[in-house]
Amino acid sequence: MLVFSYIALHYLKYFAVILFAFILFSVGFDYMGVASKLPDSANLVLIYIVYKVFYSIDMLLPLTLIFAMIATKVSFIRNNTLVAFYSLGYSKVDILKPFVVVSTLIIVLFVALHSTSFARANEFANNIKSNDSLSYTTTDLFFTYNNQYVYFGELFPLQERAEDIRIFTIENRALTQVVTAASANYRQGYWHVKAAHIITKPSDITFDTSDGIAIETDATLKLLKGFRPKILDQVYEGKVDFTISDAMDAIVLLRSEDLSIDKIKSALYKIFVYPFFVPALIVVIFFLVPISNRFMSISLFTFGAILATLMIWVVLFSLIELSNNKVVPSEVGIILPILLLWISAVVIWQKNRVYH
Repeated sequence: MLVFSYIALHYLKYFAVILFAFILFSVGFDYMGVASKLPDSANLVLIYIVYKVFYSIDMLLPLTLIFAMIATKVSFIRNNTLVAFYSLGYSKVDILKPFVVVSTLIIVLFVALHSTSFARANEFANNIKSNDSLSYTTTDLFFTYNNQYVYFGELFPLQERAEDIRIFTIENRALTQVVTAASANYRQGYWHVKAAHIITKPSDITFDTSDGIAIETDATLKLLKGFRPKILDQVYEGKVDFTISDAMDAIVLLRSEDLSIDKIKSALYKIFVYPFFVPALIVVIFFLVPISNRFMSISLFTFGAILATLMIWVVLFSLIELSNNKVVPSEVGIILPILLLWISAVVIWQKNRVYH
C-alpha cells in the first residue's frame, strides 16, 4: 500500500505539471491569435479564457495521463527507484497498478463532467468571440415533428425563445392548418406560442358547403411537446458537442421521427468509450519501458513513446471525426480501435502477470 501511494502521488504530480503546461500553451497560443477579435469587456475575455481552459482539458487530458506515466517511470529509472522496487520483491504488475487505477478514476471523473456544460465549453467560447456574448442565435431552422412542418426564423437556445414562427400541419398529405406567431417560449416541456394566428382548412371543401377557411387568434397556444431548444439547435445544426443528457434526449427525439441517430451515437461513444484508450495504452507502453538505462537509451525510448502516443491519439481523433461525419460507422471508427487496444493490453498484462 505504501508503494502504491508513493507511485500514485508521483504520477499525480507529473500529471498536474504536464496538464498545466498543456493548458498554458494551448490557451496562450489561442489567445494570441484571437485577441483582436474578442470584445472589449474584461469580464467576457476572462469567461472566454475559462471556457478555453475547459476545452483544453477536454482535448488534452487523456494525452496528459499517458505522458505523465512516461515521465514518472523515466524519473524512476533515472533515480534507480524502479530497480529498488524490483529488488524489494515487487513485480511489474505491482508497479503498474497505481498508474492504471489512478488514470481510470480520473477518466471516470472526466466522463462525468460531460453531464454538465463542460462538454460545450468550446461552443460557448466561440459565441463570445463571434457574438460578443454567451448568447447566440440559429436562423432559418426548418424541421418536421408529428406530421407538422415547423419553421423558426430565429432560435435563441440559451434564452429558450424563438421568433418568426410558422407551423404547418399535414394530414393525409394535405395541408390542414397553419399557425403563425411573432414569438414563442419553451416552458414546462411545451412551446408557448404568443398571440398565435391559426388558419384552419376544412378537410373537404365543396361548392355545396358553407364551411370555409377559418382564421382565429389564440393568446396561449401550447405546441411541440418535448422539443427542447438546445436539442433543436444541436441536432438540426449538426453540432456534436453534446452533454450526456442532451444526447439521450436527442436519441429519443430522432427515433420518434424515424431519423438517423448515427451522429448522436458517435457523440456518446466519444464521451463514454474513447477516453478509456488511456489505461490500455498505459499498460502497453509500461511493459515496453526498460527497467534500467543500461538496457536501452532512455532518451531514445522517451522520444519513441511520446511519438507513438501522439500518432495513436491523432489516429483515434481522426476516426472520431470520420464517424461524426458518417464516413465510417461509429462502431468501426471508435469502438473497434479501443477494443483492439484493450485486447492487446489484457494479453500483455496476463503474460507479465504469469511470468512474475
